[in-house]
Amino acid sequence: MLDALSAWLTFDLIGLTPGTHLGEAIWFFLYDVPKVLLLLVSVVFVMGVVHSYISPERTRAWLANRPLGLGNVMAAGLGIVTPFCSCSAVPLFIGFLSAGVPLGVTFSFLIAAPMVNEVALALLFGLFGWKVAALYLVLGLTVAIVAGLVIGRLGMEHHLEDWVRTIRVGATPDLGNGPPTWRDRFRSGISHVKEIVGRVWPWLIAGIAVGAGIHGYVPQDLMAGIMGKEQWWAVPAAVLLGVPMYSNAAGILPVIQALLGKGAALGTALAFMMSVIALSLPEMVILRKVLKPTLIAVFAGVVAAGIMLVGFVFNAVL
Repeated sequence: MLDALSAWLTFDLIGLTPGTHLGEAIWFFLYDVPKVLLLLVSVVFVMGVVHSYISPERTRAWLANRPLGLGNVMAAGLGIVTPFCSCSAVPLFIGFLSAGVPLGVTFSFLIAAPMVNEVALALLFGLFGWKVAALYLVLGLTVAIVAGLVIGRLGMEHHLEDWVRTIRVGATPDLGNGPPTWRDRFRSGISHVKEIVGRVWPWLIAGIAVGAGIHGYVPQDLMAGIMGKEQWWAVPAAVLLGVPMYSNAAGILPVIQALLGKGAALGTALAFMMSVIALSLPEMVILRKVLKPTLIAVFAGVVAAGIMLVGFVFNAVL
């Protein structure tokens, strides 16, 4: 139905010609905007309801004083249901550090929060199917857990800025005098939609617009030649290309969809996406207020190696 409606708007109402560059770009844009927005609103609302069950104090209690490895697994799992912008995950990262959560555990959260979250998984499922979404979930969590373990074992707490080690986080009061009602939980879901969708929709529209331009104007042979499976250097190049950019899953996935439609290899395209949302330059600038350069470099290097491994695995098995 949506396909037919976007075709009618593009080719009948606007009067563009099917098969032309502009016609295909406009069709892609009009088709993807409502589809991705509807998916985004639905997922964010449900997760807003879920978040009403979880308090910051309970979260810190879950993560602190856990055996080696278990805390990393729990932190990475928590990243699935937290904000999906890398910069918005940094304040929680600071809160966990100042609450006594181990450094490696907090890094597992920081990596997973933007890269493996409910929106990324829902959009991957909607755009590419459950197999791609499931494999991305497993490999993304593996990167977050292993990277956190590696950073934790390196014992680099002395590379935190001094103010982070001395700050203390006060308790966050619970909302209301008792457990929230279902009306409160639904209000939480609506508030979540207003806050998150209201913040990311420009990125989403911009991402779809870029994807539409790629879909309509970029030659298929060009993208297949640059990001195809046959090019061994394509995955590292995609990671390097993604680091200076900044977006979130909602904004970058339409671009990935368009790249794949032009012949890019799935693993290479996903490595590009993961580097954009997990190793963005703005995130590094914010982290510089918390971490010393050596620790930032270790973090970026470990995560980049994990992302490249994910890209190679996807290219090998799909």
